[in-house]
Formats: sequence, structure tokens, C-alpha cells
Amino acid sequence: MKKRTVELVVISDIHLGTYGCHAKELLNYLNSIKPKTLILNGDIIDIWQFRKRYFPKSHLKIIKKIISFASKGTQVIYITGNHDEMLRKFSDAEIGDFKLVDKLVLDLDGKKAWFFHGDIFDASIQNAKWLAKLGGWGYDMLILLNQAINWFLVNIGREKFSLSKKIKNSVKKAVKYINDFEDVASELAVKNKYNYVVCGHIHQPQMREYKNKNGSCIYLNSGDWIENLTSLEYNNKKWKLIQYENESMETYSEFNEELEDIKIEPEALQASFVVNQLITSVKKL
Repeated sequence: MKKRTVELVVISDIHLGTYGCHAKELLNYLNSIKPKTLILNGDIIDIWQFRKRYFPKSHLKIIKKIISFASKGTQVIYITGNHDEMLRKFSDAEIGDFKLVDKLVLDLDGKKAWFFHGDIFDASIQNAKWLAKLGGWGYDMLILLNQAINWFLVNIGREKFSLSKKIKNSVKKAVKYINDFEDVASELAVKNKYNYVVCGHIHQPQMREYKNKNGSCIYLNSGDWIENLTSLEYNNKKWKLIQYENESMETYSEFNEELEDIKIEPEALQASFVVNQLITSVKKL
């Protein structure tokens, strides 16, 4: 099957190792594209919520696909987030086409693009990490409950709906937090003379222009692969927000084989192991 060649792809907030992760859909999307650069903008592996008993094969296949990209000429840049913050001790590690960083600035056709996860703006993470982790656990349980409800709705011929989106949209503080996050990131981008600022973290896919008295920039957020199933693509000097459910995409069968060549034991899945495994695997491929 012919794949789409894409100059730059940004995905974030996959949360591998949690019940809400849509790994099969993400794998299908990744198998449909051939990116020159792939930016993983944080919270790819959810080390906060990691459970020894839960890391299914579909999640392992995402890791293998990322390794495969790096081994076949795609530049893979992993930007750390809060749920995979343990990887920050390995920041600036680089081997072949795989790089691990905390933030990134790229030149895109003469314009500066600033990439970072976005957790630096989250006061609950900076000042009360235990509260943020508890919230992460609660969110995971909410997604699990939502999946059960949607299964029932589909079976009786009703449309799916998102509990967390309904809660976010109905709570004024949640809406204000998202707006404040976008404005603060954009304001900093303008101050530093960046044309684009690209974040993750808040699971809210977005593309919009921000203006103030000092200038303007384009704010972009790649969303997540828990609820929205979205990514950002940059091609021919233009950005596009991809929504998986709106794309007419064939089911790609690539990488449905057993993962015997990558030996990742769930109970050993912690920051140092993952980085070493990624690097070792890239060497072997």
C-alpha cells in the first residue's frame, strides 16, 4: 500500500501503558505515513500510571514502529513530558536518527518553530506532584468507565460520547485553564520571536493565530491518543490538524507480526530501560 510522505509529524500524549490508549488506531495511522521527521511531544510512555500487569502487545508495537522509523531514515525526536519525566535524566541522548530532548526549536521554511510538552505551565505538577498523579489515575479510571458506557451505547444504536470532554466543557475553571495555557504559551512564543509554538499536555487539539501588541504567532496543540486521536502534520509550508476518525484510511497490516525481535518485559519498563532498549534496538535494526 502506498504511504503518504509527510515532511513533519507531531504526536503527543499517547500514554502507552494505560487503559485509555488507542494504540491500534495510532499504529494504523503511523503505518499510513512516511514522515521525514517525527516529533513525539511528551507523555508517550505513561510511567506515572504504569502497571506491571498491563502493557499489551499493541502498545509494544507502537514502540517497535517508532524504532522502525528511526532505523529507516526518519528523524525521531522524543520530547519529554510529565508522565515520562523520568526520561529527562537522559536528555540530549542521541544515536543515529533518534534523539531525546526536553524542548526543541526547528527552522521550518525560514520560520522558527518552538516545541515543548507544556507541563511547565501546570502549577499542580510544579507544586503538588502527588495531586497531579492522583488526578492522572482518576482520569484513567474515567476513560475506562467511558469505554464501558460507549460499548453499551453502540450496542443499542446510540452515538458515543466523551465523559471527560463533557466535564471539561461544563466546568468554567477547566475551560479557563485551557485558554490560559494557550495564551501563556503563545505570549512566550511572541516574546521570543517564534512563529509557531507547538505543545501537548492538555489533550486539546488546536490550531489558532495569537496576536498581542508585540506581534503574533500560530499556536498548535497535537491533542492526544486517548480521546481525540489527533496529530499535526506540516507539509509545503502549511500545518494541518489530523483527526483520525475523519480520515478515510485503509487498515494497514504492516507490523502485525510477533514482536520476538524486541524483548521488552513489562515489569522492567522504566525510564532507563526504555531508553537503553530503544537505542539498542535501533543499533540492531
